[in-house]
Amino acid sequence: MPLLLLAQNKPLVIEGVSPDFYITHTVQAKENYYSIGRMYNISPKEIAPFNKLQLEKGLSLHQVIKVPLIAVNFLQIGNAATDEVLIPLYHSTKEKEGLYRVGVNYNKLPLATLKQWNNIKGDAVPNGTKLIVGYLKVKPDLSTLALMAVTKPVDNSTKEQVVVKKDIPVAVKEKKPEVGVKEPEKAKETVTIKEPVIVTEKKEVPVVKEAEPENQPVATMAAVKTFNGGFFKPSFEKQEKRDVVKFETGAAAIFKSNSGWEDGKYYCLHNTAEPGTIIKVTNLTNGKSIYAKVLDVIPDIKQNNGLLIRISNAAAQELGTGDARFACTLTYSK
Repeated sequence: MPLLLLAQNKPLVIEGVSPDFYITHTVQAKENYYSIGRMYNISPKEIAPFNKLQLEKGLSLHQVIKVPLIAVNFLQIGNAATDEVLIPLYHSTKEKEGLYRVGVNYNKLPLATLKQWNNIKGDAVPNGTKLIVGYLKVKPDLSTLALMAVTKPVDNSTKEQVVVKKDIPVAVKEKKPEVGVKEPEKAKETVTIKEPVIVTEKKEVPVVKEAEPENQPVATMAAVKTFNGGFFKPSFEKQEKRDVVKFETGAAAIFKSNSGWEDGKYYCLHNTAEPGTIIKVTNLTNGKSIYAKVLDVIPDIKQNNGLLIRISNAAAQELGTGDARFACTLTYSK
C-alpha cells in the first residue's frame, strides 16, 4: 500500500521495459481507480487498459495493479510544474550491471545525470544498489505520496555558465598637438566599461515533508500568519448549506507540509470523508477553528491508532496547538 510504504519511508521501484514502465500498487480498502489515479497523477482511463481491465467493473481488495509511468506523471528531464512535486523512482541494480547499462535501459539517461542524481563518483556500484532513474510527478493537493517529495538536482546539461568579468579600464591615448600649436595640458581619461549583471530567477518547488514523530512539537515559521480559518472556509459554508452535516469528536495529530503558510490552504487526512471534502476542525482547548480539505485516508500504521484526523502543521499553528496530539471536534457534510 503506498500509504504504508510512505510511512515506512520505502522507495518506489520502477518495473517494466521502456516505453512501458510502471509501478505496482496493491488495492486497499476504500480505494478505486479514481483515488489511485489521484495518488499517482494519472487518469483512471490510462490505468484500466494498461492492466487489460474494464474501468466499469472496479477493483478488488488486495488486487495488485500496474500504474503506468507516462509523460503526465513521469519525469527525467527538466523540472516539475509549479503545482507539482517530485518523488524519486528507483532501479535496483543486478549482478554485473554497471551505471552505463542502467542509463541505457532507462531512456538512454546520461551517465553524468545518473551519477549526479545518486551522488556517485565512480562507474561501478554494488549489486542491489537502489539508483534514482526518474521522478514521479504528483500534485500535493491530491496525493499523500507528496510527503516523499524531494528537490531534483539541476541537470548538468541545462546549467547556464555565466562568466562574470571585472570592470575593464580602457586607457584613451593622448592626442598629439600639431606642430607649432600649443594646447593646454589635459588629464588622461580613463573609461570604465561595466559588464551587464545577469539575474536568473530561481523558482522553488514546494516540498511536503514526512510526518513528524508523535513526541515532536509542531514546526514553527519565522513569520506567523493567520487566515481567519483558512482559504477553504467559503467552500465549507456552501457544503454545509446543501448537505447533511456530521459531527465527530476525538484525537487529532499533525503532519508536516509546506502548504498553507502563505495562502491558508490547509489539508488533512480522514478515514470517512471523501477526498475533496472540507472539514471544520475546532480545538477544544481554546475554541479556535480552521477549515481543511481532505487529501486521503489516514495511513493504517501503529502511530495513527486512535486518531480521528491528521492536519497540516500550518493548520495546527492557526489552531494554537503545539501538541503532537490534541482533542478536537469535526464538522463536515456527507
